[in-house]
This record gives sequence, C-alpha cells and structure tokens, in this order.
Amino acid sequence: MTISAKIIEDAAPDQASLKAATKLLKPAQWPVRMQASGGGLIWGACQGSGANPYRVAVDLSDLGSKCSCPSRKFPCKHALALMLFWSAQQADFSAGETPEWITDWLGRRRKSASGAAKPTAEKALGKSLQAAREEDIPTAEDPKTQARRQAAKIKRAQATRQSINDGLVELEGWIADQLRTGLTDLLGDLTARCRRIASRLVDAKAGTLAARIDGFPSHILELPARDRPDALISALGKLVLISRGWRNEEITSAALKREIVGAEPRDTLLQAQDAVHQNGYWEVLASREENRRDGLIARSTWLLCLSNQDRQFALLQDFYPASLGAQGNGFSPGEQFHAEVVFYPADLPLRAQIVERTSCSEYVGWPGSTTSDTDILEPYADALIAEPWHTTLPLHLPRGRIALSGSDPWWQGNHGALPLVDAAFDRSLLGAELSGAVVLWNGFQADLLAAESNLGRYHAER
Repeated sequence: MTISAKIIEDAAPDQASLKAATKLLKPAQWPVRMQASGGGLIWGACQGSGANPYRVAVDLSDLGSKCSCPSRKFPCKHALALMLFWSAQQADFSAGETPEWITDWLGRRRKSASGAAKPTAEKALGKSLQAAREEDIPTAEDPKTQARRQAAKIKRAQATRQSINDGLVELEGWIADQLRTGLTDLLGDLTARCRRIASRLVDAKAGTLAARIDGFPSHILELPARDRPDALISALGKLVLISRGWRNEEITSAALKREIVGAEPRDTLLQAQDAVHQNGYWEVLASREENRRDGLIARSTWLLCLSNQDRQFALLQDFYPASLGAQGNGFSPGEQFHAEVVFYPADLPLRAQIVERTSCSEYVGWPGSTTSDTDILEPYADALIAEPWHTTLPLHLPRGRIALSGSDPWWQGNHGALPLVDAAFDRSLLGAELSGAVVLWNGFQADLLAAESNLGRYHAER
C-alpha cells in the first residue's frame, strides 16, 4: 500500500512535527524497519536520546499509529518519519511476522471501532503494555481534570503568543537596523542577514514567517538590479504590517496568523463555519516548486475556476521533504476537472484545498478576464487593500501580445504593458495574439502561467 508525501503532510498535526520528522530520516537511527507480509502494516525502532529505541507502528489503512515515545501529538514525529521512509523507500522494509505488541494494539483499535470489545487477560500483561493500553482507551475526565487541562491549554497558547510577540519586536528592531546601515549594505549581505533573523523567528515559534524571510534573497536578487531596492523596501514594509497586525490582538485575523505560524489542519478547515466552498469546473494553470532552507520543498499549484467569476483563482500548497527527492504531482497543467474546493477563511479567499474532485467529460473554455483594459493592475491593488502582506498575486489579463523591448519580454495590451520573467514563457508565443493570459504579479515582474492564443492554449511547464 503506497502513501504519498501529501497524504502524510495532511496527517501531520502541524508543520513543526513534519519538520522534526524529516530530521529523523537517517537510516542509522532506524535499526529496524519492517512490514507485515500481508501488507497494510509497518513498524520500526527509532533510536532517540534514551538508551532504548522507540517502538513505532503505523496501520497504513487509516494512518493510525502507535509509538512508545512520550509525545502528546498524534501522529508523533517518529510515526511521521516512518511513513516518510515508507513513502520513499518501501524496498528497504523487510517482511516479517507482526510482533505481539502490535497485534494487541491492532486488536484493541478494531474492537474499539466495532464496539465489540471483549474481556482480555489484563493480568497476563506486563505493566508497560497495560499502561500503553490505557493510553489508547479514552476515559471520562472529572471536571477538575478537565479544568486543569483547559487552563494548561490556555497557558500554552499565551506563552506561544508572547514568544511570537518577542520575536516580532526583535524583527522590527532588525528592520530598523538594516535601514540605518543602508540598503546597499543589506543587499550585499542579504542571505546571511535574513538567515540570522529567520533563525530567531524559528526559536520564537513563528516558523512560517521565518520561511518567508529565508526566501527573500532568492526572490529579490532574481529581479533586475534596478528593481531590487524598491522590492526590498516593499518586502520590509510588509513584514512591519504583519508584525503590527499580529501584536494588535483586536485586528489579528486567521489569514494573518497563517503568515506567521502556518495554516490550520485540513480537518479544522473542513469544519470551519466561515470557510467558502466552491463547486464547479477548474483548470490547472501551472505549478511552481521552491526549495526552502528548512529542508522542505514548497509546491504551489494554481487553479482557475471555469464556472463563474466569484472565486476565480485557487492556490493549492503542498510541502514535502527535499530528502525524499522529486515527488509526483497529482495535477497536470491544462487538466480540467469538476471539484468542490474549500477556501481558507480570509478577506481575500485564495489558498484552498480540494474536498472532492471528479473527471471532466467535456472541455470548458476560460471565463472572461476580470481586469479592465484601462487599469490592468486594479485587481492587484484591490487585493492588497484587503490583505496588504501578499507579495505575489494572480492576474487574468485581457487581450494582448508578447513582445520584446530590447532583449526583455513584455506582455502588451491596448492600455498597458507588464514586464515578464524571462524564463517564464515559451518564446514561440512572441507575436501571438492572446485572447487572455494569467500571470503572477509581484509588483515588478509578471510570471506567465497560462495563456489562450491563436496558436492554442499555453501552460508553463517549469
């Protein structure tokens, strides 16, 4: 039974657990990696800091897991690491007989699920196995225990928020220092300086914001030299907006929180009352992958709604460990399908997940562009008013052509033009008549994702 990195990511309780799991992907730490001869079950032993390895088991049918570590997260980092090993290196798992401790755990899981639990020989079991059973069987808590648990939860949340606040205060001080020393000095040492403050934010539990800052050097330095100072000022300004918004608890939104600590789990999103659901036909425009400094690869897949203009774009974001090598993508550029898409709650609903999708039996054409001939950047400006911390947003451009200005490519319409990322399009499109085009605009350059032309439909492949 195969499981993909995407499924494992969805099963992870948070990005921190997934990141911790990737650090365990060292064969030397796993003296035992086994699979049941009948399939559907894997187990292993992971050497931690203690004398005895942790015993880990995963039921592949539903990703249920059991681990002897003290973690309260489910699945824990050891179980996630075992899944990641299985996803990438199934051949390295030896077949063997299922140990008794796993058989017992599986039996209790299945009895619990069916409601047909029977008496077992508790006295014949060792104290450690009996304790493990008690972990798996939920028991009713008395009111005092519930109150203590809730109070501890509130205390942890307050401590996390204070830690993030401290990190953001340090971030604003860092920004002030960079401006005092000058943009030229900062651009000359951008990677190292961003790495230092990003590391501090990781310690402050603002991992998503840290990853954003870690990505600044590649995004800014790939721009033409003339645009880099303005892009850097814009990037620093957005960081200040994020920091001030978070520290003002009255205006902190779920969308802003995602920029700092990451997105809600899939189950939370599906249960959210304010999440927008969109049923309709969708087309895969393109996918982009970015190697992050934290060891993950971020894959962004852009969809265009073909049914109406209400939610024209959707962004699907996946993360998987770079150590696993190239991973297959479940979406092909130009593919069309019918799906229910749920958007993360935001003033600008864009990031989303697919609830369910089915194949599309007929070809559906693109809807009309939402940009006007007179102001092609109006949707971008409106989006920044709603959520000003965004750096890159999609635009559906009206009729135009792609032409060269010197050696630089541009999209050109009747009432405006946008410079294009040189590596982001096929030069066979030069001079073609475009009835529509979709680009990612960062305020300085447009990354061409897809276009409709007199030569046919174009989708970027990079």
